[in-house]
Formats: sequence, structure tokens, C-alpha cells
Amino acid sequence: MKIFNYKRVPYAEIRAFSVHILTASGSFLAFLGVVAAADKNFTSMFWWLGLALLVDGIDGPIARKVRVKEVLPNWSGDTLDNIIDYVTYVLLPAFALYQSGMIGQPWSFVAAGMIVVSSAIYYADTGMKTEEYFFSGFPVVWNMVIFSLFVIDASATTAMTVVVISVLLTFLPINFLHPVRVKRLRILNLGVFFVWSALGIYALLMDFSTPYFVQIPFIATGVYLYVIGGVLQIFPALGRD
Repeated sequence: MKIFNYKRVPYAEIRAFSVHILTASGSFLAFLGVVAAADKNFTSMFWWLGLALLVDGIDGPIARKVRVKEVLPNWSGDTLDNIIDYVTYVLLPAFALYQSGMIGQPWSFVAAGMIVVSSAIYYADTGMKTEEYFFSGFPVVWNMVIFSLFVIDASATTAMTVVVISVLLTFLPINFLHPVRVKRLRILNLGVFFVWSALGIYALLMDFSTPYFVQIPFIATGVYLYVIGGVLQIFPALGRD
């Protein structure tokens, strides 16, 4: 199947295909993260991962703006996005956990294996989103979880506990927050997410030598983001107009 006419390439097709290239660039950024993690340069790895997540955040709105699905219907942006997401949200963080030896051996290997297998199953779940755009089950945002473990310099027991609980919650009908798409308490949720992100960036700038006055609010905001979906599920009237 030909996409471009070599004599005259429609501008709309060039623009739409450029969005797919932007999305696919996340795979190269993830590769750079793998190289950094292989050298145990985890600060650089998370910078590359952060850049990949920035691409992931902007490509969707751009794709909708230029009507990629209509212009190039035979190229699935959703499939491409899922491939990149699995690498950046799951595979790379799991490799970082294993490579760091945070939980010791062989448990770092076991934990990484649990992460990649459970996440692959989750990605096959067509009912992962609720009508309110909550995630049903832990949404395999291992990039955030593993990053948090690095920031707080978690003990082996803490790290393994967090991994096991999150893997189990992947398969349970408990709501987890999508900070942008969930309307209930959206302003508060976004505010907490931005504070968590700012503290995380500070920790990266400090090469994970994070002082307690940063760790404590970082943990507090992270716990909020982790549990608020379940809280809103228990109290369905909370946050409604």
C-alpha cells in the first residue's frame, strides 16, 4: 500500500505522518534510557524517560488537531502509542529496578518479571477505563512508582511491598486517578500532580540526594495520587458539583 504519491504529496498526509514520527521518537528516547540504565546512570535514564513522557503528553492533542485518524486511517496511532507506552511505562522502569539491585538478588529479578508480565496482561484489558475515565485496576504507571522508589531511596522491604501490592491491584476493580481526564476534584488533582512532578524534578537535579524536606511532601503527594481514585470510588458524591 502506498501512502505518499512521489509526484505530489498531500500536505495533510505529511503533517499527519509527522505526528506518528513524533510518537515513534519515544522509542528512541526509551532506547537512550536503556543505555543509561545499563551503565547504572539512573539519573540520566529518568531524564530520557521524562522526555519520552513529554512526547507522550503532546502527541495526542496534536494528532486530534490535525485529524490523523481521518487522514491516515490505515496507520493506527493507538497501537503505536500502546507499544511506546509499554516500553516507557513498564519495560524501562522494570529494567531500572532490576539493574539497580534495589531489592537484592534474586528478588529484583523476580519483581521486574512480575511487573512486565502483569502489565502485558493489563494492556490487553479493553475495560481498563471507567465511564468517568478512572483506570480500573492499577494502571501500570511503573515509571512513576519506580521513580518514587529511587527518590525516597526505598529499602528492599518497602520496594518489594509496593511492587507486590501494585501488581495485585492491577487485577482488582479499584479505581485509580487519571489526573487530566477525571473531572471530579480536577483542579486539586492537577495541583497535587504538578507539586509531585516539581519535587521529582528537584530530586533529579540533586542526583537523588534528596533531603527530607523534599521527600516528605513527595511521599505525601504520591500517596494522594495513588489512593484518591479509590477514595472517590468509595464516596461517589465527593467532588461532584
